[in-house]
Amino acid sequence: MPKHGPIIIIEDDMDDRFTLEIALKEANVMNELIFFDNGPDAYEFLLNTTKDPFIILCDVNLPRQNGIEFKKELDNNHRLRSMGIPFIFYTTYVSQYAVNEAYKNTTVQGFFQKNNTHKELRDVVKIIIDYWRICRQPQRIDKPATDIK
Repeated sequence: MPKHGPIIIIEDDMDDRFTLEIALKEANVMNELIFFDNGPDAYEFLLNTTKDPFIILCDVNLPRQNGIEFKKELDNNHRLRSMGIPFIFYTTYVSQYAVNEAYKNTTVQGFFQKNNTHKELRDVVKIIIDYWRICRQPQRIDKPATDIK
């Protein structure tokens, strides 16, 4: 997994984008941030990019296609699914139905509610990023395998 690859953020609210960007910078996350305001545009980017994304942070409530539908579309594409990009839902409103849908019907790796204070937001995104920086991931099938000792 490319620990220094871009972080893909799918968020349609400009204020939430801004606060997330500031929180990531304050948490000393130096990865490039690539923003999309909807799933279809992010999907098209992922299909065609030569970049190796580090992680995807996605809102659930999005225009054109909600986050769960977007994640299902990623899961249904063998090449994108095999890339093993960690996918985290990070959303304002969390219903138990949405949490159940995400875990039962997609390969989501986390579901978090946006925090009320800036400090909480910064702390949570730092925890998420730090976790995925040290977590072992499967070798991406489009890359040559290397021995791990």
